[in-house]
Amino acid sequence: MTFEELNADCSVEKMDSVSKALEEVLSAALLQGRITVGVYEAAKSLNVDPDNVVLCILATDDEDVKDVALQIHFTLIQAFCCENDIDILRVNNTRRLAEILGGGKQGGEQMDLHCVLVTSPRASTAKNQALWKVNHFCHESRCMDQWVPVIHLPER
Repeated sequence: MTFEELNADCSVEKMDSVSKALEEVLSAALLQGRITVGVYEAAKSLNVDPDNVVLCILATDDEDVKDVALQIHFTLIQAFCCENDIDILRVNNTRRLAEILGGGKQGGEQMDLHCVLVTSPRASTAKNQALWKVNHFCHESRCMDQWVPVIHLPER
């Protein structure tokens, strides 16, 4: 086994671990009411209280890449998050994200899952191992000049 193959195996395991941690973070935050969903709602929340936001998730599918307006919104949100030291992740599977967030519908209406914010937990972040793992992954990615790492949420 070469170094590159060994590194790739660790990377796959790490991505799976971070994906599971992200699912835990989202599930816990949803139960505690610490989720903001939607590009416009996220922008409002970031404007009002950016210090309370611990994670920003930008979600796209293949067809969303061609949406210029959405890409402009993403660029602005990313810039704001970077300026305010908010960790950012990009998720490639909005259908799976919808499943994690309870079906992607709120009051019978489809939610805009392109941007999801997670706010600070009531308990210490140090005690929340899943959030720590996601934040650590974001920090490591920034150290490797990957400012918005992509997480692949596996189908269940």
